[in-house]
Amino acid sequence: MDVTILHPRLQLDEVAKTSAQAYHTAQPFPHIAIDDFFNPQRLEQLLAVFPGPNDIEWHQFRSATEQKLGSTHEAQLPLPIRQFLYQLNSSTFLRFLEQLTGIPNLIPDPHFVGGGMHQSVRGGQLAIHADFNKHPQWGLDRRLNLLVYLNKDWQDAWGGQLELWDRTMTTCQQKIAPRFNRMAIFSTTSTSYHGHPHPLASPEGVTRKSLALYYYSNGRPAQEHTARHSTLYRVLPTDGFIRRYVSPWVPPIAYALIDKARHAWTPKTPR
Repeated sequence: MDVTILHPRLQLDEVAKTSAQAYHTAQPFPHIAIDDFFNPQRLEQLLAVFPGPNDIEWHQFRSATEQKLGSTHEAQLPLPIRQFLYQLNSSTFLRFLEQLTGIPNLIPDPHFVGGGMHQSVRGGQLAIHADFNKHPQWGLDRRLNLLVYLNKDWQDAWGGQLELWDRTMTTCQQKIAPRFNRMAIFSTTSTSYHGHPHPLASPEGVTRKSLALYYYSNGRPAQEHTARHSTLYRVLPTDGFIRRYVSPWVPPIAYALIDKARHAWTPKTPR
């Protein structure tokens, strides 16, 4: 691993040892957010080449549960970003993750399924969910998510915080702002509910940018076993009738039409 991607003052072994307990005891499920983990100059390089919403053929997620852009195609990943992601799939970095999380024999995904570059424009959101629990091609167990945020001067008022909810979907127990050079890592199970469910209120032209990597293992603890499933979306306690009781039973496109019609008939407040 090219250690120049790390902050000059950091040593992987030391960070893993000093952060492991905080990771394991975090609520509502094991996680950690580490600031200034990477060399800021390297991340500045990544930000400089990060494609805008119209610069490449992004995969567009547009549904009732998610509105974002994503790209996993190596040909579309700018070289500095591609090399950075390779480093986070390296043997050295895997050992760091194993020390930090206590999960042995982690396996990276060189195809970046579901990961790679993510970007949300104003109004973008991602409903609270638990991720698919098996790699779609290999059948391996998904164990870790890692996110690196590339948003300079991000303001809390814009939203976009990563929310971590308890397994009963009663309380959001942690919010992680998507600030520049912040790395978030968390264990993934069928009840590790997370997302940024509220539409972004960032100024026009200011997007929420992140890099995402997922790690797997061949098997997982018996207490975490569940049947194979795709992404499990959840509703918030504050969601209205349509979203809570209608959207889970209809296709996303049908829900989107219902939601659009509902808003069209909502009386406007006089100015």
